[in-house]
Amino acid sequence: MSLKTRALKNVASSWGGLAVNIAVGFFLSPFILHHLGDEAFGLWVLIFSLTGYYGIFDFGIRSSLVRYVSKFQATGDKDQLARLINTSLFTYSCLGLILVVPTVLGSFYVDRLFHIPAAFLKDARILFLMVGCALALGFPLGISGGILEGLQRFYLMNWTNVVAMLVRAVLIIYVLQHGFGLLSVALITVSLPLITSAVRAVIAQRLLAIPYGWKYVDRESLRQVANYGSVTFMIIVAARLRFKTDAVIIGTFLSAAAITHFTIGARLVDYAGETVSSLAQIFTPMSSHFHAIGDYNQLRKIFVSGNRACALVMFPMTVALVVMGKSVIEAWVGPRYVSSYVVLLIVLIPSTFYQAQSTSNRILFGMSRHKTLAYIVLMEGIANVILSIVLVRPLGIVGDAIGTAIPLLCTSLFFLPRHMCRQLGIPVRKFLMEAYFYPVVFCVPMIFVLLLMQRSFYAHRYPQLVLNLFAGIATYGVGVLWFVLTREPLGIQFKTRMSRYFRPTGESSEL
Repeated sequence: MSLKTRALKNVASSWGGLAVNIAVGFFLSPFILHHLGDEAFGLWVLIFSLTGYYGIFDFGIRSSLVRYVSKFQATGDKDQLARLINTSLFTYSCLGLILVVPTVLGSFYVDRLFHIPAAFLKDARILFLMVGCALALGFPLGISGGILEGLQRFYLMNWTNVVAMLVRAVLIIYVLQHGFGLLSVALITVSLPLITSAVRAVIAQRLLAIPYGWKYVDRESLRQVANYGSVTFMIIVAARLRFKTDAVIIGTFLSAAAITHFTIGARLVDYAGETVSSLAQIFTPMSSHFHAIGDYNQLRKIFVSGNRACALVMFPMTVALVVMGKSVIEAWVGPRYVSSYVVLLIVLIPSTFYQAQSTSNRILFGMSRHKTLAYIVLMEGIANVILSIVLVRPLGIVGDAIGTAIPLLCTSLFFLPRHMCRQLGIPVRKFLMEAYFYPVVFCVPMIFVLLLMQRSFYAHRYPQLVLNLFAGIATYGVGVLWFVLTREPLGIQFKTRMSRYFRPTGESSEL
């Protein structure tokens, strides 16, 4: 299978899986919210956000797996591959055991750190213990995901995710309809990823047939993983500070109910970002492959075309959320939460600039040149926490959103494009024109169509919302289709084949 074919297969499966994920989340979130209430739902978000900091203790091992599995597969070094995987598994197992300690301690002191309603104190402690232990166990089990990514078998990960998400949705609906509460929902939520990881481990072993044993655990592999992962570790810490501190800060200074109102607006931005990330994730092992064989021309092509693809996906979603954000929130969770539109708008704009450059981050990881990025995003994360704490008291959840938006905007506009262009030897102006000119142009008619539709048929419910969105997306799609058929090699080939197929027989014979 060629790299291009595999990339298309991976992207298609990623978007298929993401479509299911968004659909499940979009319809399941309001169902859970209305059954649990603002306090319990906010507590759920808070605990998952707090224990999400366990991801810091990954120490960049997963990214090292993706990088070196791809590299050793390209060079055919099976012995190094076995040492890498065994050493990573041993390290992950030790980390999982260590993390049980803060989980037990945290379950006793969670009420002293946050504003937990008295009625939910017991549930909060059990929830913390449950989620923390599941995440600790997920460390060694999660190694299979890194292996599949390194092998560029994203489609296997995506389809196992789809099955897990659908099973999770069915089980949660069942338990809530039968009177069960927060803890039952949490148990289902943390169990399915562990089962999925176990299934992936079986698949990964069949693909690689790697031997396991103590003799394959060595210091050299650990040093290799640590050298690469130490930089990634800073990025992981930064990611937690940038995107996972909001619920913790709001829960500390405001209330669990306020977390719910913030999460609604921010979650819509997350859905848009996840759509782009599912596309960009294929570029890390691909970049690693081309970097290993020294093909910088392909890296430049990935840089420009990959970011253009990210923009073609992200920009129309941004336009739709800016123009129709209030309608989306009202149809999704009800008019009571329309005030979350302000949070949506504040976080969406800088996130758009950042997500439109998702390929840049992936290339840096693939080339092992992500050290400068690590320092920048770590400073951004620290600035995010400081600004959010300063602004959350006088401005509430809006202040927290502003504290997140300002540092992210600075990284997106002033650092990332210039840094990547220097790394690959491309003029900044040329990159911006080639990557973003057409995505911006195609959004202009979409804006006018959505504004006209909202003025004529303001969407309060899903049927109206779908109609308005369809009109805007169809307008945008015409431009994208023209671009693919006239500018992209695969589109041009398809157009040529179709023209030959529909050409009259007489004309064909004359030629």
